[in-house]
Amino acid sequence: HHRRAADYIEQPVLNLHEPYASSASELVTELLQYAVNQRDVKPLEAQALLAGIVLDTKNFGVRTSSRTFESAAYLRKAGADPVEVKKLFQSDLDDTLMRYRVVQAARLYRSELAIACIDETITRVIASQAADELINISGITASFVLFPDREQVIISARSIGSCNVQAVLEKLGGGGNGATAGAQIKGKPLREVLQELVAAIDAFYS
Repeated sequence: HHRRAADYIEQPVLNLHEPYASSASELVTELLQYAVNQRDVKPLEAQALLAGIVLDTKNFGVRTSSRTFESAAYLRKAGADPVEVKKLFQSDLDDTLMRYRVVQAARLYRSELAIACIDETITRVIASQAADELINISGITASFVLFPDREQVIISARSIGSCNVQAVLEKLGGGGNGATAGAQIKGKPLREVLQELVAAIDAFYS
C-alpha cells in the first residue's frame, strides 16, 4: 500500500498494489472475502488483521475510505474483538513516560511542524508513538522524531496536513506513505542527520 519505489520487485508472481489503501491488512482482508469462506477465518486471524488496520489508520483517523470500514466490519463479523485489539497497543508506565519525554523535547519548525531530536537510544515503537502523539497537538500537522541507534540514526515521521513525509524522507533514503514514513541513515552523526532533515523539509516546501 506504499507508493511504488525504485527498488520495487520486478515481475512478481502476484501483484496487488493499491497506494490509496489504508494498510496491507486492508488489502489482505479484501482478498479473504473472495478467497475463503468467512467461517474459515479464525477469530485470532481476524483480530490480527483488524489490529493492522487500527495501527495504520491511527484508530480510523487517517487514510481511511469506505473500503477500510467495510474491511473492519468483515473482520468484526469474523470474530475480531475491538477491546482485545486495544489491549494489544497498551504500553507500560516506563514507556509512556519516555514517550512524553520525547514529546517534551520537540521544537516547532515552520509554525506547524514538530521535530524531536533525542540524544539517547529509544525503541522504534516509542518513537512512532511519540510522532503520533505530536500530531495530536493543536496546530501541528507533521512530526519527525530522530534518535541514534548504534551506527545509524532512525527517523519516524507522521503527517495529517500538506507535508508529505514520504517525499521528505525519500531524500534521506527513507520511505513510507504521505501520512506515515521512516528512515534509517547509517554512518552519520545525529546532528548532521537533523540538518539534512531540515534541508529536505525546506526543499519539499520550496
